[in-house]
Amino acid sequence: MGVVNITPDSFSDGGRFIRTDAAVAHGLRLLDEGADLLDLGAESTRPGSQAGHTSPAVGAEEEQARLLPVIEGILTERPDAILSADTYKSVTARAALDAGAEIVNDVSGFSWDKRMAGVCAAVGCGVILMHTRGRPDEWKTQPMLRPDEVLATVRDGLEASVKTAIQTGVLRESIVLDPGYGFGKRHDENFTLLARQAELLALGRPLLAGLSRKSFLGYKLAPLYGSEAAPLQSRETASVAALVAAIFNGASIVRVHDARPAVEAARIADAVLDAQ
Repeated sequence: MGVVNITPDSFSDGGRFIRTDAAVAHGLRLLDEGADLLDLGAESTRPGSQAGHTSPAVGAEEEQARLLPVIEGILTERPDAILSADTYKSVTARAALDAGAEIVNDVSGFSWDKRMAGVCAAVGCGVILMHTRGRPDEWKTQPMLRPDEVLATVRDGLEASVKTAIQTGVLRESIVLDPGYGFGKRHDENFTLLARQAELLALGRPLLAGLSRKSFLGYKLAPLYGSEAAPLQSRETASVAALVAAIFNGASIVRVHDARPAVEAARIADAVLDAQ
């Protein structure tokens, strides 16, 4: 899954693809490099943002003004492209689905907008439910979890999201689950989660792992760079290593910013799993 951030402030590439033509070109490039589907987001959920609040920094109208032309532009060039709308707002999700997106990727797991489950059920789209612990402006003040609490917290949260989805009419087979690396998990909690990720397969749905360029990778590399964290441009090798670990631990989809190295790494990881 290739990432297209149509935002001025995303942690990884904020501002690079805020123009419609740049975002469309980037999406097409990711597809050419081997991405199977694209995840398009028009509001940053970076740490400290106001995402998830009743008055977020990016309202639904602005989010749609950024997002919808990119969906339409990509589908004009590649009508068969599979597109996911990365949004927690039900009105934006409905507009994106009407524009041709086939999947809604809700980082809140249907918890920030109570109408989202109903929209997805009515349309019958694919759904990615992510586990998020608190809202982005609360993440730095979240109490640390003990290693034995990490997986249980994520599992219980995802289980609740699945229950909400199914009770609202979303088909179980349309659901993919995302543990939410970095979303309310602090530093080494993410490595604990990655090491035990395969246990989440007991929930009965495929897993998506979004590890690319995350800050916890940068913190682990910090001693190599003599700084608090490795800079973003120095996290690509770590991102590929984490991607392979995620595949070995049960991920069916990996969400990445650079498609070509991810595709190559995934092919090797798959070959190893196939040889077992």
